[in-house]
Amino acid sequence: MEKYISTEELHRLFIACNQRITTDTRKLEEGAIFFALKGTNFDANQFAQKAIDAGCAYAVVDNIDVCSNTKTLLVKDVLEALQELAKYHRQQLRIPVISITGSNGKTTNKELIHAVLSKKYNTYATKGNLNNHIGVPLTLLSIKREHEIAIVEMGANHQGEIDMLSRLSDPDFGLITNIGKAHLEGFGSEEGVKKGKTELYRYLKKKNGKIFINGNDPVLTELSDGLDKIYYGENNEFDVYGQLCSATEFVEFKWNLKNQELDGEPIVRTKMFGHYNFINLLCAACIGHYFGVEKKDINSALGNYTPEMNRSQVLKTKTNSVILDAYNANPSSMNLAIENFSKQSLKRKVIILGDMFELGEYSSLEHHTVLDNLSKTGIEKIILVGIQFSLLKNQFPNYQFFLNTDELKKYLSDMEMVDSTILIKGSRGMQLEKIVECL
Repeated sequence: MEKYISTEELHRLFIACNQRITTDTRKLEEGAIFFALKGTNFDANQFAQKAIDAGCAYAVVDNIDVCSNTKTLLVKDVLEALQELAKYHRQQLRIPVISITGSNGKTTNKELIHAVLSKKYNTYATKGNLNNHIGVPLTLLSIKREHEIAIVEMGANHQGEIDMLSRLSDPDFGLITNIGKAHLEGFGSEEGVKKGKTELYRYLKKKNGKIFINGNDPVLTELSDGLDKIYYGENNEFDVYGQLCSATEFVEFKWNLKNQELDGEPIVRTKMFGHYNFINLLCAACIGHYFGVEKKDINSALGNYTPEMNRSQVLKTKTNSVILDAYNANPSSMNLAIENFSKQSLKRKVIILGDMFELGEYSSLEHHTVLDNLSKTGIEKIILVGIQFSLLKNQFPNYQFFLNTDELKKYLSDMEMVDSTILIKGSRGMQLEKIVECL
């Protein structure tokens, strides 16, 4: 009869290995525990011995045929073992955990909040985009005893996923940034997105946790009924409120506490592009204040934060200014970016948009809506990239269409674009950041 290792025993070994874990055979680390995950086209069980030979302390497997020695640890299912280990580890932590989800801005909010809380606490936050059924366990397992607070980003593309990730991370506080048209293919509809994202609210309601909420968002306000709420927004009756002073280039804003005057408060000048980032900055100020970070430290953190990883980055090339927002895109974020860019007082505006993915049956309609919105901006130079946009080529003869990013890159290499401000936005799979070198 097979003998499976218990979660408690696995956790003991995990701590003994200084919390080092790897799931990638290309990144084997000496002394780490290798988890042999399976995917649609691979089964890492076959690499268990390779991992041990490379110096891993143990390999967690779910195929008894590869259990050749005491360093191979047998479980019923490797993914479930990883998740249960993360859940158990979370239960040992005695620190506040803030979980973040939403259709847009999850990572931006996470990074801003991390910057603010790090002014006072040893803060751990999700690295990169490790926010799914594998990424969240890896995030939780990276939290160490010296950390005083943790921020866990949770992504989802179908119902039930946020509930599962909430049960793993067991948050004390929650933030839903917004609810819009994202992953419609998996969620089925915008109502499905609402139901899926608010699984975090329902978890916190059972736990008597708190949520941070944009009080100016009617959708979130309605869906958060009965929860213990800390408000931020543009109303002076909210716990933290603020005012957008300028978004001509970078966002500048003021903020203060409930019923206190904004006059005399310092203007926070940020490196964030787009009026839509104002509410993200205000959210971070609210969370920082709740956890006792000094106001001057909050302002310093927000003023010095510089976007990275293709998220609303403002880049200066030899001849142009580029607003690179090519980390991801959905209809909500795409239309917001277009609206913001069209309002900017900039010379020679150019818009380059790539396809939006995971929209299922809504894809044609949502891409068409984007092009309709573009037609109202008055911007003359508009370039569209991808199969979905190209299907609409005949209906919008004034725009330029390219089937893929490489095709566009060749076109841009052969022409000269100078003294222009260029917005680039598209889904991650389009890899639009590759064209920046041609601008």
